[in-house]
Amino acid sequence: MAAPLMEKLSESLGSPEPAVRLILSVLIGYPCALVYRRFLFHQPATLIHLFHALFGLGLAAFNFGEIAECGVQLYHSALCILVQFLMLRLMGRTITAILSSFIFQMVYLLAGYYFTATEEYDIKWTMPHCVLTLKLVGLAFDYYDGGKEPEELNAEQQKGALRTVPSLLEMYGFSYFYGGFLVGPQFTLRSYQRLVAGELTDSPGQPPNSVLPAMKRFSLGLVCLVIYTIFSPHFEDSYFLTDEYEAQPFWYRCVFMLIWAKVMLYKYVSCWVIAEGVCVLAGLGYNGIGEDGEHKWDACANMKMWLFETTPLFTGTISSFNINTNAWAARHVFKRLKFLGNKLLSQVLTLVFLSIWHGLHSGYFLCFSMEFIIVTVERQAQALIRDSPSLTRLANSPAYPLIYIVQQFIHWLFMGYPLVAFCLFTYDKWLKVYSSVYFCGHVFFLTAYLTIPYLRKALVPRKERTEKKED
Repeated sequence: MAAPLMEKLSESLGSPEPAVRLILSVLIGYPCALVYRRFLFHQPATLIHLFHALFGLGLAAFNFGEIAECGVQLYHSALCILVQFLMLRLMGRTITAILSSFIFQMVYLLAGYYFTATEEYDIKWTMPHCVLTLKLVGLAFDYYDGGKEPEELNAEQQKGALRTVPSLLEMYGFSYFYGGFLVGPQFTLRSYQRLVAGELTDSPGQPPNSVLPAMKRFSLGLVCLVIYTIFSPHFEDSYFLTDEYEAQPFWYRCVFMLIWAKVMLYKYVSCWVIAEGVCVLAGLGYNGIGEDGEHKWDACANMKMWLFETTPLFTGTISSFNINTNAWAARHVFKRLKFLGNKLLSQVLTLVFLSIWHGLHSGYFLCFSMEFIIVTVERQAQALIRDSPSLTRLANSPAYPLIYIVQQFIHWLFMGYPLVAFCLFTYDKWLKVYSSVYFCGHVFFLTAYLTIPYLRKALVPRKERTEKKED
């Protein structure tokens, strides 16, 4: 009964059935959060863990489709959670536990990628499992940090540190929490414990007054989803590989890539913002009182929408997009590599980790390598403008609105450029597209990288250059 109904719904919406199941699974999180607020907020922790685990599993089973396949696909997550629990119990707060967790969870995820790989983006068990992998690896780090004195930890580590080993049921409730199991966001077990204890609320002892903030995120996510639904059929990934695209003028190919990137990203934005609303409604999004005295609900924010839409900087877009995953990578990879004594090397290794975590296709590696190059060049360009009196005056002149428009065009064109490789996956596909636009992104940033040092000599006073070297 459910299968024919889903087929009809997907046909009427013009979307693949797995995508329809996914968005419905995320939306069902709202009534789940309402049930928790109304009936379970004051109940024992065991009952809350059981509720979160069972409903999360139910949503995952619905999302995976056929009943016969559900057990096969769901046991992957259940097994990895059990193994992680045993590692914490048996290995304790040790480096061995961290390394074992990291290796086991990542190898399991990569094996899943390998055995289920296709040349298309498929919604299958590996999609929520990559979210789960970060949760479980982060859990090992947080448990290790819990054995240290508070003064040995930074502020982030103190918030996430676990003083006691969690129970198995608690780990299942945390892992399958319906607000974050399928598409994120990332949050710590300590935050989940505070949710269950009723601490994440602006009204002590009562469910949080978070209905309005949750509906704001839901409404925003719905707008993004509508935008994607309307425009995505006109800007499909497959068009890049057609003879028609290759026959278009160069400017058209570039503009298509720019608009395609904006539309395509709304696919991720809509899911993240709607899922964030579920977390806010349940209370997990509560983030204390801000400097303005108002209660904040952004603890699970995965998008800064205003910054995402208005920033002309690549670094601005990166910092506004998939915030929780980037924060996880910074906290558990980049900062943990401090012992290397080389910030650049730590940054490269973090991007390599993110590439592998996304999958085994070459397109992921090319995308993140391009991100590294683009960010490096942009920072050099910002430093040049800051140190050059003439460029600083130009940036602050009445001509800036025109400069902003040009900058935004360059920004979104070359945001789309690496995303082509990210979305097309395989070498033969992204190479065909990059060849059709004459590798303009590689040429542009390589030229900029080689040119900026000479521009510094020409535009930055000798005194400024000398002081910079001394710093």
